[in-house]
Amino acid sequence: MGKARSPIDPSWLAAVSRDIPELTRFVIHLPAESRDSDPLSKPHASSPCCALQWYFDDLGLLETTLQTNGAMQRIVDHATHAAEVDLTFAQQVMAVRPFATPSPGKPGHRAERCTYLVSYEGEAEDFDAWLTHYLTHHPPLMAQLPGIRELEIYTRLDFRSGLTIPRATAMQRNKVVFDDPEALAAALASPIRAHMKEDFNAFPPYSGPTPHFPMRSIYGNLNPI
Repeated sequence: MGKARSPIDPSWLAAVSRDIPELTRFVIHLPAESRDSDPLSKPHASSPCCALQWYFDDLGLLETTLQTNGAMQRIVDHATHAAEVDLTFAQQVMAVRPFATPSPGKPGHRAERCTYLVSYEGEAEDFDAWLTHYLTHHPPLMAQLPGIRELEIYTRLDFRSGLTIPRATAMQRNKVVFDDPEALAAALASPIRAHMKEDFNAFPPYSGPTPHFPMRSIYGNLNPI
């Protein structure tokens, strides 16, 4: 799997994350060096240099890490001073909606995988109609992608934060996970993508960009099953 250089040391990010009380697991996403193999998606801007996912069972525990002297502020301060390039930060808290996949693999079996991150940055005319249609029809199709290991859909939440960095406002985000860029490429070239495109065209009215980013994902499971 190709390894793109990150301006933030992922091993340092992992060490900081492991010290956070009540964090259940984390994922560090870095750009994946993979050919554009999705024939049904429009090209978008380059991938973010890093995306950090922290999983908590309680919103209040997460909010503690987002306060002025919390763990996330330390990451922002460290990255700002250590990086050789100017960085743009964003924060967003979202509800996690996991869906079963036919062959998820054993927990902790692989420390790295390849993820396709998708973000719906705009707004639906009727969010309830949008989400109902999406959750009813799209995950069953995504779960049929060959080689898929993990499938999660995220919806936004209101949250408290002491950070001065901007808040992202994506209406929805998705994540599908594969073993490596080759498995992702094969899934995106499969006939299932055409069925997903048909369903996409049937979505309730929505306007806004939907960037898709292939990422190299480093897993940190703090409470192994």
